[in-house]
Amino acid sequence: MNNSITPPEEDFQIRCPRLGHKISFSYCSKENNGLPCRMALDCWYLYFPVYEYFRQKLTEEEWKKAFESEVKPKVASIVELIEKAKKVKAEKS
Repeated sequence: MNNSITPPEEDFQIRCPRLGHKISFSYCSKENNGLPCRMALDCWYLYFPVYEYFRQKLTEEEWKKAFESEVKPKVASIVELIEKAKKVKAEKS
């Protein structure tokens, strides 16, 4: 007996609250540097057993990185990118 869970087909799309347009599950399952989007569980639970799907597919470490890690505020991410760019520029000078 095969207990694997099949995600929705590529042509089935839902509106992404982060991007503001329709996307397929395949995008959500790898948009985070190869890991699922942190919001995938919330967005897809109405359409198929997404929690169980990712529990079967991900290691414990991958699960924690994708769904349990702390999310940085946008401002903090922007400041971090600015600092990184300044450092790169200073190294090139």
